[in-house]
Amino acid sequence: MPANNNNSIRFSSLFTPSHIICQTEETNRDKVIMELLRLLAYERGIGNVDEAYDSILKRENEIPTVVGPHIAMPHARLEALDSLVVGVATSQKGIVYTPANDNPVKLLILTLAPKTAPGAYLQAISSVAKICQDPKTADVVSELSTDKEVWRFFDRGGITLPDHLLARHIMDPVEVQLLENDTLERAIDLFVRDKLRELPVVDKDDNLIGVVTTYELLRVCLPDYILWMDDLSPIMNFEPFAEVLRKEGKTWLAEIMTSDYAVVKEDAPAIQVAKEITRQRAGNAYVIRGKKLVGVVSLVSFLNKVMRE
Repeated sequence: MPANNNNSIRFSSLFTPSHIICQTEETNRDKVIMELLRLLAYERGIGNVDEAYDSILKRENEIPTVVGPHIAMPHARLEALDSLVVGVATSQKGIVYTPANDNPVKLLILTLAPKTAPGAYLQAISSVAKICQDPKTADVVSELSTDKEVWRFFDRGGITLPDHLLARHIMDPVEVQLLENDTLERAIDLFVRDKLRELPVVDKDDNLIGVVTTYELLRVCLPDYILWMDDLSPIMNFEPFAEVLRKEGKTWLAEIMTSDYAVVKEDAPAIQVAKEITRQRAGNAYVIRGKKLVGVVSLVSFLNKVMRE
């Protein structure tokens, strides 16, 4: 496959005009997917079509992979493949993709990945995402009248596929965080409200400076001497907790936050994310650009995206 100067693979090199169904008249999602699978089986030899079809529908019925306005990207991981296989279908009428049909699909990109390459689909979807950011993409592509024009659209778009799955491809946005001038009271409120076990702390420039965990919170509440006491009856009424709560509004996060957490650069390989989570025995790895906090990869999210998607 041709590569550019950044050692990346062009997304358009993953398929040819013969892998495209242009302006299909079919509006049923399942029939379009089967039609694409049969085309790819003929063109590329993808193994058992029925197994692939069942795998795709199971995923799509649970969580439809609509990745942009009128764009869907269903996928499956197959034993028979040793490289990514892509098929494309376009529709002017719109394909009924969900029961509510609130976002009929005009561009359907079917991606089949080797079972031995768990990150391949995510590489593809992160690459396509660059062109899907334009809300007019599906409308423009669906108006193209030949398979060669559709293929050239992707080729001219300069969509590239990273050689390696990176932290930024699998991270999620940070939805809850603390500021360095927040207090313990604020941290407890967020722990309770959002049912979290840890929270990142940033400075005024959004630089990651530490993490507050529920473990550290308990450590503050339980003085060391309690850990060595066999008989806790003298303090059964949670006196240590009461003492901390009396001061929570005046206890700054700097007093309890830890600098011992999993952190990776946004361009770090995904395997580095797994290493840091394991090394720190952490539930999350924080993703930074320079020093700025730009995302988070939870252990659950990592397992889902790399091992299941």
